[in-house]
Amino acid sequence: MGRIATINRTTKETDIHMVLNLDGEGSASVETGIGFFDHMLDGFARHGFFDLDVRIAGDLHVDGHHTVEDAGIVLGTAIGEAVGDKKGIRRYGYFILPMDDALALCAVDLCGRPYLQFDCSFPNEMVGGLDTSLVREFFYAVSYSAAMNIHIKMISGENSHHMIEAIFKAFAKALDEAVSVDRRIRDVLSTKGSL
Repeated sequence: MGRIATINRTTKETDIHMVLNLDGEGSASVETGIGFFDHMLDGFARHGFFDLDVRIAGDLHVDGHHTVEDAGIVLGTAIGEAVGDKKGIRRYGYFILPMDDALALCAVDLCGRPYLQFDCSFPNEMVGGLDTSLVREFFYAVSYSAAMNIHIKMISGENSHHMIEAIFKAFAKALDEAVSVDRRIRDVLSTKGSL
């Protein structure tokens, strides 16, 4: 059956269709209208072993903000829906990922509480068609829509492309660990008894 979520979200700014399978093989089909953002979401799917299908028609004649932020909202919603009651999952995940000059750390907690700590700054304002300030907006939206803690820290880096790609891949690896099932966990991994 699998842990799969299908989300459709339409506003005056974006029309988004997304299917996320947490138990996939890393296949992705992504069309956001922003080539570099497509590349990042493809890397997220591939390195997290998630299957991801994303179609976004956004108001790119304005800029990329609504497209990227709303993609984060929908991805966060999909993660929350696909992970379900969280019984048996590890809950926490972390990864430190090198990519040439870039070294990115990401730690996540599927705790039911939204929080983003984003300690990154990029040398360039744009990478391809992506405004680099929108990377934080994306992860902020994911954290709040999924009700999860996300901590991202750029340990080192000089090339904005490498830095952002390292962040997306580190997030993928951390999330893959957090959503993975551990047979030792009988219910939810919390002293409260719920997440």
